[in-house]
Amino acid sequence: MQSKNSVKIKNSNIKAGINLLHDKLSRLEEELKTLRNIAVAFSGGVDSTFLLKVAKEVLGKNAAAITIDSPLYPRRELDHAIKFTADNKIKHFIIKNDCFIKPDFTKNDKLRCYYCKNDAFTKIIETAKTQGFINIADGQNKDDSSDYRPGADAALELGVMSPLKKHGFTKEDIRQLSKEMGISGWDRPAFACLASRVPYGTRITPSLLEKIDRLESFLIEKGFVQVRVRHHGKIARIEIAKEDFPGMLGKNLMEEVVSEFKKAGYIYVTLDLEGYNAGSLNRLIL
Repeated sequence: MQSKNSVKIKNSNIKAGINLLHDKLSRLEEELKTLRNIAVAFSGGVDSTFLLKVAKEVLGKNAAAITIDSPLYPRRELDHAIKFTADNKIKHFIIKNDCFIKPDFTKNDKLRCYYCKNDAFTKIIETAKTQGFINIADGQNKDDSSDYRPGADAALELGVMSPLKKHGFTKEDIRQLSKEMGISGWDRPAFACLASRVPYGTRITPSLLEKIDRLESFLIEKGFVQVRVRHHGKIARIEIAKEDFPGMLGKNLMEEVVSEFKKAGYIYVTLDLEGYNAGSLNRLIL
């Protein structure tokens, strides 16, 4: 049983944490107020959704979203982004982008993300300027610095702002504030582009990404929330949250998963015993 003093200390720590969180939000809002307008590179994920919502509240009609429509992202992600901007009456510009015409992307070396982001941000900046937006921001947060993300270099080189990272927002901060603000999807699972499922050096093709997307959608339909299907030639390595292991290992579902993956061309179907691990393929180069 906790003593009264320990309860007071715990409550004091919680209050201090909440105050720190709202201080970050205040600093973000103050920075946005100094801008005439802003266009947010909007994927529909938790981070860019939070930034866009705050920008809309601070700048009103002078905040907009720009989304890349690419084979690298499932249609469900684009649909979510479109619904959010419509529900919140935010200007939304959508740009078609065929990354497969770029040899630097399809060869899939360790700078793939840099080439892809450089191309995407260049298009976003062009669209923003055409529409009269002079400031462009993305949804990078403090936690992103802990992983290998060459795409962040492309953003920096092109002058794209990363205000969430600048003000020290972590993913948990963003989820907590998004929940407080009533932002739909605050608890959505983290999502990375489908190319991140393919080891560096393996050529990326439309059919490969379509297969990965189809299999991840299959697992999501079966009730798994955080899902990755990592492609290793004829081996599929499934990553799900550890707490979901019992569901996956039920006899009927396990056989159904194996059957579905083998129909897609995999000879071996494996479950990663470490569970879901963001950016796990980066271990091959770090």
